[in-house]
Amino acid sequence: MEQTERIEPVNRILDALLRLSAPVTTGRIADYIPELAKADPDAFGIAVVSVLGHAYEAGDSRKEFTLQSISKPFVYALAISDLGLDAVHERVGFEPSGEPFNAFSLDDQGRPANPMVNAGALLTSSLISGQSSSERFARIHASLSGFAGRVLDVDQKVFESERESGDRNRALAYLMKASGSLTREVLDVTEVYFRQCSLLVTTYDIAVMSATLANDGINPMTGVQIVDSAVARHTLAVMGSCGMYDYAGQWAVRVGMPAKSGVSGGISAVKPGQFGIGVFSPRLDDAGNSSRGVAVLTLLSEGYGLNLLQHPPRPASPIHLLKWDADVLSAGIRGDLDFVDLELIVHEVAEELATKKKSDAEVRFDLTHVTSIGEAANMMLEQLVTRLKESGFRVSIEDPSMLVKVGVGQGGLA
Repeated sequence: MEQTERIEPVNRILDALLRLSAPVTTGRIADYIPELAKADPDAFGIAVVSVLGHAYEAGDSRKEFTLQSISKPFVYALAISDLGLDAVHERVGFEPSGEPFNAFSLDDQGRPANPMVNAGALLTSSLISGQSSSERFARIHASLSGFAGRVLDVDQKVFESERESGDRNRALAYLMKASGSLTREVLDVTEVYFRQCSLLVTTYDIAVMSATLANDGINPMTGVQIVDSAVARHTLAVMGSCGMYDYAGQWAVRVGMPAKSGVSGGISAVKPGQFGIGVFSPRLDDAGNSSRGVAVLTLLSEGYGLNLLQHPPRPASPIHLLKWDADVLSAGIRGDLDFVDLELIVHEVAEELATKKKSDAEVRFDLTHVTSIGEAANMMLEQLVTRLKESGFRVSIEDPSMLVKVGVGQGGLA
């Protein structure tokens, strides 16, 4: 079967979601940056890229627009990579502000509320390692291009328009300079920030960048590790709580995925471990988020169960075989093991041993068909083995893929 035939169902779903969301025409195009006011109000595109490197698109998915505030989480990830989480958050807070994205608001220590509002993004950008503004932007440019899997261009007209109309951002920077949280020169900081916001992307690019965060910091299209897994996780956490400004609470209820919007009309959304999403439609709601973008992502999440807080279906038992052969109980295990899987294993094995009343039997765990074991599952398996041995049972584990951590499996339990 051809690749285009294989992905047709997903593209059709995306097409249908765009059609259902197209009647949403509320909101207005951002015009406080004059160049953004020229956008086509009817442009509408969506793209999804999985952690396996497969892409699905519909609508104006290859139409270029500027990153604007969608640059914030990716620059934040670079800052953490440079300095570490604690050092960054000595200068920038963690918490949602409950105020507009461009509000004049600092905490008692002179810090902006979080890296997703303008003040926080300006400060975060200033933390990027580099001796000069050009060197700092070069590093930001290279990192964001790495996230996208291609070299991103700067829209020079938008950059100049941002610089000419950027008095509020300069005022925010001067306020932080006066409070002591910003230590670099204001004009250098704002120049870098305006340039990062003026990088050109498509919804496909945004989906790739989002999928890189979903994939533990590895770009699924290029295979390159852009940031480490801890940095990706920290970035997603802040996106989840602060990325949609003062719509963040409603977003968590209705959509429930880490996300970041930009005033050019783009939205980045992430389903960790599965895929990234890019959406573009220029009309903005009162919170500064794309009206159609919010609508289509709400439909997508509600229709396909993507909210991270939604209870997953009850898993089938990971035990595909549980049988006695004389005084040996064999337990064949399969799948990706997490906490709930090990909980099922613990109780099923314990019940079987209690039913047969064999206190000196051997218990054999066959993990040949197990594909992964989570941290919590590994800990529970270790405790299960320890308790069984303390109770007088002999325990052995068949672990050909070496998934069990040292001390539990190979080399000490046979």
